[in-house]
Amino acid sequence: MAFVVVYDACVLFPAPLRDLLIRVARTGVVQAHWSDQIIEECFRALLRERPDLAPENLARTKALMNRALPDANVSGHEPLIDSFVLPDPNDRHVLAAAVRIGAQAIVTFNLDDFPATALEPLGLESKHPDDFLIEALDIAPGAIAAAVHEQAAALKNPSKSIVEVLENLQKQGLPLAVARLREAFGSPR
Repeated sequence: MAFVVVYDACVLFPAPLRDLLIRVARTGVVQAHWSDQIIEECFRALLRERPDLAPENLARTKALMNRALPDANVSGHEPLIDSFVLPDPNDRHVLAAAVRIGAQAIVTFNLDDFPATALEPLGLESKHPDDFLIEALDIAPGAIAAAVHEQAAALKNPSKSIVEVLENLQKQGLPLAVARLREAFGSPR
């Protein structure tokens, strides 16, 4: 049985991290989920940062995400939203989605927004993506390394080496996972 998680909008925001997290889920090591609300939150943030992005490009990204993980989208969680208390009420939809599908963790950079006091009674925890990827590497190092290799191989415009992909992931706040992946690839630090 795969580890069940919900990816928060903040970890889906940077394209390289989103790509890796989806590829990790496709290995079967984890069962990843999101909701339309999470995707909409992510895309609103993308448009604030990149107003030049065309809506059709975002629609294509969403379609590709849903094609890559056809069972990822959570629905039916909306009635649960108002029953939760979190530091930021705007994050309750993420928690509701996690509860709805019986997730074990919410993968997020915003750990303070999902405190243990709110999550533990629900059998949930929040995980920084670096810690999440370390755990995935502990479970299936070859599968996760293969996901990174596939990610690098898929980049065509411009193409990137595994070393460049790892450097990019490190810049996005994944120093521990990148160090482990460098060891797996035999790459210099």
